[in-house]
Order: sequence, then C-alpha cells, then structure tokens
Amino acid sequence: MTSVRVAVGPRQSRRFVQAVTDGGGEVVAVGEEPEALVWLDPRDVDGLAAALRAAPGIRWVQLPFAGVENVVSREMFDGSRVWTCAKGAYAEPVAEHALALALAGLRMLPRRIEARSWGEAAGTSLFDRPVTILGGGGITRALIALLEPFRAEVTVVRRTADPVPGARRTLPTAELAAALPGAAVVFLALALSPATTGIIGREELALMEPGAWLVNVARGRHVQTDALVEALASGGIAGAALDVTDPEPLPDGHPLWGMENCIVTPHTADTLEMTQPLLAARVRENVARFVAGRDLVGVVDPLAGY
Repeated sequence: MTSVRVAVGPRQSRRFVQAVTDGGGEVVAVGEEPEALVWLDPRDVDGLAAALRAAPGIRWVQLPFAGVENVVSREMFDGSRVWTCAKGAYAEPVAEHALALALAGLRMLPRRIEARSWGEAAGTSLFDRPVTILGGGGITRALIALLEPFRAEVTVVRRTADPVPGARRTLPTAELAAALPGAAVVFLALALSPATTGIIGREELALMEPGAWLVNVARGRHVQTDALVEALASGGIAGAALDVTDPEPLPDGHPLWGMENCIVTPHTADTLEMTQPLLAARVRENVARFVAGRDLVGVVDPLAGY
C-alpha cells in the first residue's frame, strides 16, 4: 500500500499530523505537491483558496465543520476534486446538548435557577410526547437514539422522504407544515442552504403548539429572529433554546437576552475540546480510505450544499 502526500493547513497541528500519519499519509507542505489537504480553519476561506491555487494537484479536501456554507458561498465546489466535511463526526455531543436544552425548557429550569422564592409547581414531561426534528443526518440519528428512553414519537423532516431509522414518520421539507402541530419540541438539526435559510418564520411558529419549545443546534439563519421574538413575547410558543442565533454572536441588549422563556448558549454544543478528537478520528479514517482507494466519509454534495 503506497502513501499519499497530505498537507495540513493553515497551520500544522500535532494532533492532525499524527492523524494523517496514522492513516497512512505523509505530511507535506502546500508547496510540495500534496494530493490531499486537511483544512482546519473554517473561517479562513481566503487561505483555503490560496492553498488550492498553490497546489492544483490536490484531489481531496477535508473540511473541519459539518456546515460548509462559507465554502459554498465562494463557489469553490467546481467538481475538480472531492470534498469532505465533518458531518456526522460531532453528532453525539450536539445531540446531547439539544436534549439538554429541550429538557431545561420543558422543566422550566432557567426560571427555577434564578428563583429566590418557592414559586408554583410547573413543568412538562417529555415522555410519550411527539417531537419533530428538521434534518436527517448524523445529529438527528444520535438525537433519536437519546430520545428512545422517553418513548417520544419522532417525526423527521428532511430533503427527501427516505425513512430515518427510529422515526415514526419521515416527511419531505415541502410537508413541514404537517410536522409542526402537536409537537412538544421542534429540533433544528439541518444544514444551512438557500432552501433552509429562514425555514422557521411567522407561519411556521404559528403552527406550533403554545406549549412547544423550539431548539436550534444547527445555524442561526434557519430562524427568522424577529418572528421568533414576537412568538416568544406573545406566548405563541412556550419558549426557544438556541445554541446558534442570527445575528451571531447575539449582541448585548438584544430582546432575546431579556426573555425568561429563551435559553441562549454561545454555540457550545460542540466545543473544541469535544470536537478535536472526533475530527482527528475522521481525518485518520479518511486518509486511510484515500490511501486504499475507498469511498470517503462525509462527502459533500455540491448541489445540496452540504
């Protein structure tokens, strides 16, 4: 089995150099004719473009996040090479955070944490309740597994109606309106694309139950923020738990900060401490697959944008 030449950028990291080596690759600089590139900074799209110009022989690029909208916006997926991202790699910690947010909202924990008097008994159980998940990828599958002990009736809404294991029903995105009424929790765990930007707006929020919680661990731009503020203020829905916001970071003084029925966490569903070992494992596996000429994991669909 021959080795492949892999560049790691924009800066080399001992963890990822080791992952490439363990996968059977040889780490080289961008100027040393690499066949593959492991790119570790999703914000440095200019640097990524420059690296690809400097090394036109690169046949495969590994990106560090599941969301690739920054690369899509630069129209870099031209079909000349294979692109993979981290979709599915961080599914378990993100699903864990989503469930924690849902339970915190349903059990009214933010209010109780800040309380300085006994208060009234209140809260909702998740057991045997219907939930809706937007997205059909790794986070959704991990979340369904976590929901199984609650006997939750799961509806998945995704780009196609292909069944998702563990879901009671799977609906295409065009039928989103049928999946919102009755759900105790609506989870957002889908990729951001032009088709999913603003997918939750006034009409969708109006279809949700007054006692329902919206949990977003995907991208802030899935939700029309002004519409969400209105729904929370009017009691149209019980609450929202957001690990991502639009805008992001959420500015000091934004109305969402002052709402007791809104939980905001600062995009911490998957911290670096959680994701780095998982990404290294993905890099190691994909390098080994690339060396062996096998299909890679997490291949990006340029038409779908994820």
